[in-house]
Amino acid sequence: MRRYLITGASRGIGRAIAEKLAAPDVTLLLHGRDTVALAETCQSVKSGCARVISLIHDLALPKGVSDLIAEVGGDPLDLLVNNAGITVVKPFGEITRIEWEQTLGVNVTAPFLLMQRCAPHMPPGSSIVNILSIAAKTGFAGWSAYCMSKFALEGFSQSARAELRDHKIRMINIYPGATDTDIWNAVEGDWPRDRMISANDVAAAIAFALAQPPEVLVENITLGNLGGDL
Repeated sequence: MRRYLITGASRGIGRAIAEKLAAPDVTLLLHGRDTVALAETCQSVKSGCARVISLIHDLALPKGVSDLIAEVGGDPLDLLVNNAGITVVKPFGEITRIEWEQTLGVNVTAPFLLMQRCAPHMPPGSSIVNILSIAAKTGFAGWSAYCMSKFALEGFSQSARAELRDHKIRMINIYPGATDTDIWNAVEGDWPRDRMISANDVAAAIAFALAQPPEVLVENITLGNLGGDL
């Protein structure tokens, strides 16, 4: 029985990944902060997998991360998907210290701690997937906190990948462009959501990377709209 942990599985990309990877021989450990939305995700996948476990924790808080790790338990994971993330969109001069620290907590510290705890116990052939962003490679006005966090996770994951090669653990980084998820509901502006890629597009790319033979590593996948960046 394979065990997959997906953070931020309540909706959007996380939910699409859970639905794409559900299989009869898989136990899905699905993390989220929104109890109702996570329950809907669990309901949507439970018939397609061996077991689904709901994990409600706030990764912006150190206790939330440690409680999640404790609830996941000591059994090895075959897949860790670091998808949970938060976004602060405003000029850098207006970002509060709390917003900055929460962004670091969810987008950087939580993935670091999960990888640090889980990777040593993951078997050869297992995988870690980090949902990054084109914002891990390019800075955008108004998105400084978000870009900072993605740049940081990019650097860490490149170093961790080098350390995990000898353990035969694959580190797969995904760099989606603008993706049509609920995140845009809270971002001011007239965004052309009809030109964005979908959460299912991202999930399909992850499934492709995971389906490769164990000795094949699809290191980085950048996804975007054929018409260009928004």
